[in-house]
Parts: sequence; structure tokens; C-alpha cells
Amino acid sequence: MQWETVIGLEIHAQLATKSKIFSASSTEFGAEPNTQANAVDLGMPGVLPVLNREVVTMAIKFALATNAEIGRRSVFARKNYFYPDLPKGYQISQMALPIVGRGNVEVTLDDGVVKTVGLTRAHLEEDAGKSVHDAYQGMTGVDLNRAGTPLLEIVSEPDMRSAKEAVAYARKIHSLVRYIDICDGNMQEGSFRCDANVSVRPVGEEKLGTRAEIKNVNSFRFLERAINFEVERQIDLLESGGEVVQETRLYDSDNDETRSMRSKEEANDYRYFPDPDLLPVEVDDELIEQLRQTLPELPEARCARFVSDYELSDYDASVLTADKATADYFETVLVDSGASAKLASTWITGELFSRLNKDGLELTDSPVQTDRFSGLLSRIHDNTISGKIAKNILDQMWSSDDTADVIVEREGLQQISDSSEIEKMIDDVIAASPDQLAQYRSGKEKLLSYFVGQVMKVSRGKANPGQLNELLREKLKP
Repeated sequence: MQWETVIGLEIHAQLATKSKIFSASSTEFGAEPNTQANAVDLGMPGVLPVLNREVVTMAIKFALATNAEIGRRSVFARKNYFYPDLPKGYQISQMALPIVGRGNVEVTLDDGVVKTVGLTRAHLEEDAGKSVHDAYQGMTGVDLNRAGTPLLEIVSEPDMRSAKEAVAYARKIHSLVRYIDICDGNMQEGSFRCDANVSVRPVGEEKLGTRAEIKNVNSFRFLERAINFEVERQIDLLESGGEVVQETRLYDSDNDETRSMRSKEEANDYRYFPDPDLLPVEVDDELIEQLRQTLPELPEARCARFVSDYELSDYDASVLTADKATADYFETVLVDSGASAKLASTWITGELFSRLNKDGLELTDSPVQTDRFSGLLSRIHDNTISGKIAKNILDQMWSSDDTADVIVEREGLQQISDSSEIEKMIDDVIAASPDQLAQYRSGKEKLLSYFVGQVMKVSRGKANPGQLNELLREKLKP
């Protein structure tokens, strides 16, 4: 039997506020356990929640960026369940009337196909605390620093049909929330987490299969692996005569498998009801228009501009604009260096990215920021140095505070562009290579690379490559 995979994602984006959604406690990451939880976060008797206005404006900005419906009247509800890291015994969330309604997101897949993924809703809620199982022998600790941290839960329609589509969609949402500056997207710190609802059904079947929810996946790589494992698990189960049960599962990255965590609750299990301590949120046209004016240039528009204004390929433009920090870095370097857009794009996505990946760094943490990188590209652009020498200089800049100009001057790395000097080196190499010269002139033109390499060796990589190739071809003629 042929099977079709059906995937919907629930993404929890931590909103980038300085304080929590219903209290003045700090949201800063990395504090000592239980030092950023006040009486409201701890659910002490007699305290009342006060809504943080910023979380509302951030949710509206997300709605505007995804062409989604904006709930002119949204209501907070109590989602009741008992867990050690939920001191009130309920979580304040939104159910029947969320702040963001239906919308859509266009996702470009690896093969260039543009897929539209529907948004069901996006609602505001508070995060729970964190149970710590490995800090004490035989005991579990509870850290309530995260309790009350503001989240926007972004729920998709079950429109995705493969793990790769799900990852592409998750990356798009990740890019979008960072572009509009409502979430830092730091997956290692838990600021951006995915739950994947996965089911399978026979090809051609309209009815959805029974789904399993994979909770709290915190990397795109793990998301893809978790979904792929779960799909295979469900297909194997069904083809052996078993049944898929609705449940919540966890992904074990060490063993590359999902494991059952608990049976999946339905909405009525949580006994939702409107929170009596919080008034409904009313949103008017004036606030929406004010926020619309604050939206930055979004990824699609910026990508199109990079193609039209800078004459970059669709692929190069999409890579540069997938992340706002990268697009900003590129445009700053382009202006400051005077280099061509193609040169800047090639060096950022090639040499710079490879070093960042090797060291496990984000662009914002790069040892070489825009001022020094611009200086390096300027020297390539004006032919002071060759590309090969520039790579060596970038390595030195990576481990020091030196600029490209300082390194070039100190080590005498200026590119040789004097034709007479290059000609002399070519003459010496040809004189020392009579056999290769004879073979080249007899038709073995691939030997040109041999002569180029020999001259570059003599010049210590400083001969201007363009001039060298032109002069060498002329000299090698019979």
C-alpha cells in the first residue's frame, strides 16, 4: 500500500519582551534557578495577573506579516492541568477567541516549488516552568524562571506532506519572527520550539489518520529526523496489522527515535474557561495601522529587491535574505567596501559562512564584523590582493583584531600587477619547462593550469590572476 504523510506544526515562539506576560519578572536567559519568579509567577494567593501590552503588539505584527486575521476581541482562558512546574494548576492561554486567526505562509522548497501552508491560528500564552531531572540524585528539581514567559503559539494547518516540507515551513516562520523582531529564534535556549503532529493515510484517502504529537523539538535537523522516524514507525505498525494511538511522544536524538510520553489529551480534558482575572483584549484600527507602519521589509520583498537592484541570482538572493542579520550584513558590506554585489555575496555565503559553520557561530557572533570584512573586500575589489591571498588574510583576521590593510602591509602581500614583472616570471617558468611547453603546443591545452600554478608558486600567490592568464596564453603560442 502507498502511504501519504500528513504533518501540522505547532511552533512556540518566545516573544522578545524584557518582562513576562503577566508580571514584571525578567525574561533574561541563564539566571540562577528560581531567581526570576515573583509572587504572580509562583501562583501565590491573592495576586492578580496584569497583561504586558508588548505581547499584544508583537502578536499583531505577526498577523500583519502573514496576512492573517486579527482578533479584534481576544479572550484569555485557563487551561487546567496538574504538573510540578505549573504552580497555579492551570496555564493562562487562549482558546475560543485567539489574537491571530487564519492566515497563510508561502514556502519555497528545495526544488523551487512554492507551497502555501495555511495558518489555523496564533495565540498568546504563558510558558510553564522547567522540571530538572539530572541535578539531584533520585529527585527532580523545579525551576520556575520560565514560568510566565510570553509565548506565541503558531498553529499550522495539516498541509505538509514530508519532513522536508515541515522543516522548510519551520525555517520560514523562524526567519519571519526574527525579521519582525518579535523573537530571537534561539533554539538552544528554547526561544523557538516545535511540536509536530504526524499521521499517515493511504494515498487517495481524504480522512486524516490518527496522529501522534512529537513535543519540543529544538533543532531543524532533529525535527526532520523525528518526523521521518515517526512516519516509518506508523507505517510499520499499520502494515503489521496494528493501530496508531493518539499520544504525545518525545524525540530521543541519541537513539534517533521517538518514545511514548503520555496519551494525547483533548481540549475538553483541559476544562478551558475564560480567566476571570483578565479582561478581553480589544484591538482597534488605529493600533493596527500604527503597527503596520513599523513592519520592516519582509523576506520576499527584500529577496526581490536584491535580484532587481543588485542583479543577484534568485538562489543567492534567497540565501542572503533568509535571515535578517545576513541581509543587513550584506548590504552594509556592499556599501562600505565598494565591491560588486556578486563579490560580496560569494565571500559572505562562501568563505564567511564556512568559517562560522566550522566554529559553530552565528553571524552576530562572528569574529570579523562588517567594518573589517568590508576592508578585506575593498582590497580584493581594487586588485591589491588576489582571492587566494584574501583567504589567508581572512584566516588571520579570524584570530586577531588586525585589519586586512595591516596584514597586507606587514607581510607584503600586495598583488603583483606590473605586466613586465609577471612576464619575467612567465619567461623563467617556460624556460624551465621545455617538455610541458612542447606538449602544450602539440595540443594538450590542459597544461595551461600547470604553467599558471608554477608562476603562482614563483610569485608566492601574488601575481594578478587575470593578467597572468592573458599574458601566459600569449607567451605559450607557437
